[in-house]
Amino acid sequence: MTKLLALSGSLRAVSMNKTVLEACIKLAPAEVDITLYNGLAGLPPFNPDLDGDNPPKKIVTLRKQIGAADGLVISCPEYAHGIPGSFKNMLDWLVSCVEFPEKPVLLINTSPQSERIIPLLMEVLMTMSARVVSNASLTLPLKGRKLDADGIARNAEFGGQLRDSLASFVDAINAV
Repeated sequence: MTKLLALSGSLRAVSMNKTVLEACIKLAPAEVDITLYNGLAGLPPFNPDLDGDNPPKKIVTLRKQIGAADGLVISCPEYAHGIPGSFKNMLDWLVSCVEFPEKPVLLINTSPQSERIIPLLMEVLMTMSARVVSNASLTLPLKGRKLDADGIARNAEFGGQLRDSLASFVDAINAV
């Protein structure tokens, strides 16, 4: 069983980034288990002074989930041509942890207008020693569409692209 952790970079209650990750859960092959991380809003601001032997409990929990995952699926919006502060805060907490380096990552962008987010995330993630699987990453034109997770999964174009992307990602994980 391949275990993936899905991370949304949006704090919005109704977010296309979260919705596309929920669609991934529906489209995952039987041998793939995807868990959606829901703790982003509750993470404390990054402070290196707190990142010693006893980091905050929410950080310990996040790191354990990262460590237990075979790979990460990330869908993150672009805010003001950058990574949203809350998501960057989470990444900052992961910089020095032993669970993150060499972790395979699949990036999903839900808006073609957000052309900077994938390169920005790749720069940060590669600096953190993640293994971004760029041939599996994709951009879907979902912005402005009234689709829920079921609608995305059932859509021939979007569901098919997500299914193919997940398959390529899992293949890349298992090839190592």
